[in-house]
Formats: sequence, structure tokens, C-alpha cells
Amino acid sequence: MVMKNFLLSILGIILTCCSSCGKKSDNSVTPDPVDTSKVPVVGAKMYVTKADKSQLFKETTVAYGSTSSMSPYAVRFTTDTYQTVEGFGAAITPSTCYNLLKMKQADRTAFLKNIFDPKDGLGSSLIRVCIGGSDFSIERYTWCDTEGIEHFGVPTIDSQYLIPILKEIYAINPDVQIIGSPWSAPRWMKRNVNDSANHYEWTGGTLKESCYQDYAAYFVKWIQYMQSQGFNIYAITPQNEPLNAGNCMSTVFYWTTERDFIKQALGPAFQKAGLKTKILVFDHNYNYDDQASQKNYPLNIYADAEASKYIAGSAWHNYGGSVSELDNIVAKAPDKEIYFTEASIGTWNYSFDGCLLNDFRDLFLGTLSRNGKGVTLWNLVLDDKKGPYTEAPGSCSTCYGAVTIASANYTSLDYYSQYYDIAHCSKVIRPGAVRIGTKGYEVSGVTYQAYKNVDGSYGVVILNENDASQQFVFISAKHSVKCNVPAKSIVSLKWTD
Repeated sequence: MVMKNFLLSILGIILTCCSSCGKKSDNSVTPDPVDTSKVPVVGAKMYVTKADKSQLFKETTVAYGSTSSMSPYAVRFTTDTYQTVEGFGAAITPSTCYNLLKMKQADRTAFLKNIFDPKDGLGSSLIRVCIGGSDFSIERYTWCDTEGIEHFGVPTIDSQYLIPILKEIYAINPDVQIIGSPWSAPRWMKRNVNDSANHYEWTGGTLKESCYQDYAAYFVKWIQYMQSQGFNIYAITPQNEPLNAGNCMSTVFYWTTERDFIKQALGPAFQKAGLKTKILVFDHNYNYDDQASQKNYPLNIYADAEASKYIAGSAWHNYGGSVSELDNIVAKAPDKEIYFTEASIGTWNYSFDGCLLNDFRDLFLGTLSRNGKGVTLWNLVLDDKKGPYTEAPGSCSTCYGAVTIASANYTSLDYYSQYYDIAHCSKVIRPGAVRIGTKGYEVSGVTYQAYKNVDGSYGVVILNENDASQQFVFISAKHSVKCNVPAKSIVSLKWTD
């Protein structure tokens, strides 16, 4: 009987236990079923633009893989480091500003946020501004049109168009850097190129030696005014296209003139004023406009130690010659910086596919692979009439902007190849990024570069000029990213370890 009662007790305990195991405890939580289709992919952001326009800066997320990948397409980052990059962008000319100010405020703000917002937009961080007029300034002018530097002041066009737009840009991204370039010195400062007679013209002529100090003061005053408005003047060039006498506004600056002006006036004036703004020389074409006496223009100036000490580097355009000329410059002056500052698209050269790929190869990857620190292109926005442009001989009436706006309503926008070239670099290569080494798979017709950003993230830009797609696996310290690069396309990647 005792044994029977014992067995019944044991059985009761077992049944109670089994019953309890079938119930939720008061503290337990049963998770909801997981809908895997709604779980965000953790990985790298990937942006794709195809030359046939079937994908235009299309964003996707690529899941991380193992860093032990033995893929034959693997590319690993190395510890090698190269130059620091400042950024990418386009020129903010008065014509660009005129078009933007024709937009509704909400539309303009949305557009500028897309271009300049470093978080939710492209994060464009480097722009070029004309010091005075140009062929896209509606009128020709400087900041001191009346003789005497005491007459320096803000021109109406710049106060009406340029300054308001720059303030809107800086409200979105206060870290934008500006490169400033004059198309012409004030006319009263100019003489004929081959004699001392006055040259009171917008086009041609050169700077009078007697005006070196006044022109240096002109730059100082311009920089100080712009800084007083909150604008970061990162660098200036003493003259846009110094070998081009035929621009609608121009001043001829042979290398000897630029050297002497910097050495005798501009450099000391910057030093005395405590300005940190960089001085970049040349600002013209790879082929020196086929002028034999001007070949190696920046190198000739660097050879003068007194001038060279004030100079950070050189700036370049692509209207003649090849980007390979930068190999010569870097080899002979490795301590000097390189910037690409102007390229146009227009009726004479434009096709979306050709300009997209060729410009990305030469102007962006070509400059960056040669220790370039930044790239700016010509007008950010022009209208569908290719303007407004300055009505004067030598102006470009056939140029396109990176973006075209419809003049009928100032609402409709058409994005050209330059926009996408700027977008692919700006989005993943942030200011202060360092170009890093890579080791691994290479294939003809495909070019790639890798960067490490200040926040620790990685940026990779890839150009595929082939008719077939190409696979790669990029491997950082903690992640690998497998991506398919479509035929004739640009791809950008960004991720953080």
C-alpha cells in the first residue's frame, strides 16, 4: 500500500511537470514570426549608373560576405596610403544662380539639398566661383571697375545672384570649400602683352607690373569679404586660362608673369593678411595651348624657390592635351598638389554614354590616380537655351550644364552626364578621405580605386568600359562585398567595418 501511494505521488509530479512544460511561464515571451522580406540587409550601399540610362544612380544594398573569401575576383585593401581628397562639384556661376533663383523656394531647397547635403544628398563639397564676370555671368565686370583699389566693392550681379545662393548652400553644408578664379583683372590694371601701352579691354592684355600690389590687394579683399559672409575660400588661381587671350573676359599671364606676381605681391600679401587660402598656379590645358614657350608652366614657376614657397599646387582643364601630362608634373614636383578645375560639355562633344564614361575615366579617376585632391566641372545649372550666357565675343553659347532647367517653368530638370560623375564620387569619397592601396583581381577595361573616409568608412569607385559585366569581391578588414559591375557603367560602394 505504501509503495502504491509512492508511485501515485511520483506520477502526479510527472503529470504536473508535463502540464507546466506545455504552458508559457509568466516571464516568457514568444517572438512573432519573422518576415524575412522586411528585414533590412546589413551591408554596403551600392550605386549604379549605366551608360544606356537603364539605371541612373540606382541605390541597392549588398550583403556582407566573409573576409576569408578565396574568390578569384577578390581585391583586398592594403596599408598603402596616398593623397587626401577634398571633394567634387561644379561651378556656381551667376548664370547658375540666376536659374536657381527662378525656381520656387521649396524646389530650389530640395535641389540644393540633393547636391550638397552630406547626409541625405550627394554631399558635394568642392565648388568653383568666378572672381568677377565670365561667359556665364550675364554681364562683364570685376570687383573694382573704377580705377583705384579703394573703389573695390561687391558687384550688383554677385550681390543679387551669387551671394544669396552661396548662403543657401552653406545653410545646407557649411563645410563646402570654394576655389575662386578671375577671368580678367580690372581693365585699368592691364597693358598690351608686347608693350607698355594701356589695354582697357575685357579681352586680352596682361597685368601691369605697376599694378601687382593693387591686384594682390584685390584678391585679399575678395577673400576677406567672402569669409565675412561665412564662405570658406579654400584656394584661388591668379588667372583662369592664362594662355587664352580670346575668352570673353581674359588676361594673358605667361608663366614668368604669374611667377613674378606671386613672388613679389600675392604671396607676401596673403602672408601679411594671415590668409590660409591656397594659391594654385596655371588653371589651364594639359597641352599648354600648344605654346612651346609655356610648356611645363607650373614646373617653371616651382623652380623659383621664392615663388614656390607660396604655392600649394596646380590646377588643370581638359580642352587640349591628355591627362597623362599630370604624370610629368607629379614626377617632377611630387610635393605639389593637383586639382582639376574645369571641363565643359556641349553641342560639340556631348553624348550621355560617351561623356559619362570618358569623363569619369580621365577627369575623375585619371586625376585621382595622379594624386589629385579634387575635381570641379563647369556650370552646375544652365537653362534649355544653354544660358543665360554673357552676350560677348568669346562666350560659350553651346555649353550644357551638369543639370538643365526648363526656362518655361523653372521646374523641370534634366540631369546630364556630369551630374552622375560628380554624384558617384561625392557620395562615397568624403572630404578628408585618403586613397588607399588595393591588391588582387584586375581586368582590362575596368578601373577601380578605394578610399578610407575620416569616419572610418570605405568608398570604392569602379568604371567598367567593357561590353560585358564584371564581378568583384572587395575585402576590407572585417567585411567583403561582392558586386556585379554592369557593362559600360559606373559603380560606387560605401560601407563601414
